[in-house]
Amino acid sequence: MRGYCWNRYWLGLVFAGLIFAVGCASQTEQLSETGKFLGSAGAGLVSLPGKVIEGSKEGLEELSETSGYLLESATINIEDWPKRIIEDTKETFLKPDNMIALLLAGGASIAMHSSGADKELAENFDNPRVFHGFTDESINIIGSPWTHLAASSLWYATSAKNQDEFNKQRAGAMLRALGVTSVITMSLKVIRDNESPNGKDWAWPSAHAASSFTVASVLDEFYGPRVGIPAYAGACLVSYRMIDSGDHWGSDIIFGATLGWVVGHTFAGKHKELEVAGFKVVPYMAGNNGPAMGVSFVKQF
Repeated sequence: MRGYCWNRYWLGLVFAGLIFAVGCASQTEQLSETGKFLGSAGAGLVSLPGKVIEGSKEGLEELSETSGYLLESATINIEDWPKRIIEDTKETFLKPDNMIALLLAGGASIAMHSSGADKELAENFDNPRVFHGFTDESINIIGSPWTHLAASSLWYATSAKNQDEFNKQRAGAMLRALGVTSVITMSLKVIRDNESPNGKDWAWPSAHAASSFTVASVLDEFYGPRVGIPAYAGACLVSYRMIDSGDHWGSDIIFGATLGWVVGHTFAGKHKELEVAGFKVVPYMAGNNGPAMGVSFVKQF
């Protein structure tokens, strides 16, 4: 009941924001001739990664335009994505080191659940709980796979709109990694079909832990420990919350985190290099007719 109330609270905020934005947009049209728009209707805010768009009318237009770039870019690359996802997935799960890590995590999950270690850990988290109310629900939303997919989609769309091929490639790698993690996680949930400590279905593995560690691993590969360490700390916080709330067993977290780590590092590690239209961008140097430097586009057929 508590979780339901908080979900209603968040939905209420969203709908209130939408109604306020529509009202501001209408007010903009009414006051455009009197020159009073800047004084009375600039309160609407629409948040996008790395950017806050002020003015609800401009914000809605900007959001629509960015969504258009996302659809256009995705359509252009639609034929290439399935092939890349399949190749990356094969490399992820057929790589010996990754297979060993997943088998060890799976074995640890079985041992923890069958030996009663999961129940003992859950009992230790029963009293007192660390997270409550707004803090608990906020961490739950921040660690949600849907939040990660939405943020990555906006990153991809914004990069496509700005013709930033470098960040577009990285956002694409993040989206593919999150997509594969989500599919694998949901498939295992349906196959295992066990209950969480608080009685919810499909406990193993934890989708929140898997997705959060996928994000942290990708960011660590792309930007190094300065970004990776805080991202891992956030993933650990999300995982702790899932046990603290009774939504997951410790074994669910262990396998989910390992799965996210394996997928994230493999996908991002393979696509660190900048690609344009399937060609790798590499440094170019020549000295036949004097020194020359630049970039070259390479593709293996």
